[in-house]
Amino acid sequence: MPADDVPPSLQLDRPIALVGLMGAGKTTVGRRLARTLGLGFVDADEEIEKSAGRSVSDIFSDFGESAFRDGERKVIARLLDEGPRVIALGGGAFANDTTRALVREKAISIWIKADLDTLMERVSRRDTRPLLKADDPRSVMAGLMEKREAAYREAVIHVDGADGPHSTTVDSILAALQDKGLLVR
Repeated sequence: MPADDVPPSLQLDRPIALVGLMGAGKTTVGRRLARTLGLGFVDADEEIEKSAGRSVSDIFSDFGESAFRDGERKVIARLLDEGPRVIALGGGAFANDTTRALVREKAISIWIKADLDTLMERVSRRDTRPLLKADDPRSVMAGLMEKREAAYREAVIHVDGADGPHSTTVDSILAALQDKGLLVR
């Protein structure tokens, strides 16, 4: 169902949590999806930065990934309790068992999938990805894909976010929400 065809009388009764690897398009697609559904949008990483008063990269370098994930869980729990909205989760959030269980209980999880080439092309545009600050970022990304795929597969909806317009991904999400009866009157 194209975004323009979403009946205004249909709405969500809980948040949507977009999951997937960095570069999959969660933030861009999330903003467009939220606008189409008339909902608010929030990027979990941006909220973590606000809460911590420092960038994700700084949190990683100063405190390590474990401390980042702990703060991430707390921020996501708060965001999920704030009613229907679209939330873009960080790439590793849904791979955490506790966070995944919380999302499963309180939100509709949507996995935006993309192939390795697409992800690498997208993430190469910015140098803000702490996990990719390595000698071989492509190898790191491939490892993350392999490690996290089983968790991402637990999402309620799977859509292709590979190369192409983000509007296509939004349309796929809307169609899947409609097909699963997750948009309510």
